[in-house]
Amino acid sequence: MKLKKILGIDIGGSGVKGAIVDTKKGKLLTKRYRIPTPQPATPEAVANVIKEIAKHFDWNGPIGVGFPGVIQQGIARTAANVDDSWIDKDLNKLFSRATGCTVHVVNDADAAGMAELKFGVGKGKKGTLMLITVGTGLGTVIFTDGKLVPNLEFGHLMLHGADAELYASDASRTNNNLEWDTWAGRFNEYLLRIEELIWPDLIIIGGGASKRWDKFFPHLSTKAPVVAAELMNEAGIVGAAMVSKYYNKLNA
Repeated sequence: MKLKKILGIDIGGSGVKGAIVDTKKGKLLTKRYRIPTPQPATPEAVANVIKEIAKHFDWNGPIGVGFPGVIQQGIARTAANVDDSWIDKDLNKLFSRATGCTVHVVNDADAAGMAELKFGVGKGKKGTLMLITVGTGLGTVIFTDGKLVPNLEFGHLMLHGADAELYASDASRTNNNLEWDTWAGRFNEYLLRIEELIWPDLIIIGGGASKRWDKFFPHLSTKAPVVAAELMNEAGIVGAAMVSKYYNKLNA
């Protein structure tokens, strides 16, 4: 099966975004279509949003979805920034029923990492690469010589007695009305803790905060170089489409 165009969808804490992706070039073929994440963000409510996004694009082919939690064979094992009712749900089946399409779900940070490695700033890089998506939470991805370690949850390390996401995510900056340089100090603490544990050769920053990299990169003091993701907020959509392409090829 030759698949070039796939609908990629990225579920976030504040919005669900989708676009049709050219998986050969890693480019969006349409404008992103965004719907605010339902509150509460229950599986059924979000499934209806995904159905609406597919309908918006008049889509009836394969769909890839990035989800903010650990995904094992399509089943959600965690759901830190959505709703606990997601845990142990088979999301492949749930979203496939909702859309009438074949859907494959992947951890959202893993999706973004795969896109950056193939089409973005990580292309051709060797060694240990770490991508951190900075938004509502902190998504973390590690590649060693191009191989993914899936479902990492380093966004939930403890800092100052609390979950690192509550202390160093972009949401913590906005929720606490912090200036960029003040928040950068918090985020730098987080990165230094990561370096103590992993020692990456390169740190890639993605997610919503990557658009404002100039506001906080000058305040970082890691040993590893820190660079902004090239695909930025499009990475999760592109990566989700890549995963769907992979699984549809396996099942062809």
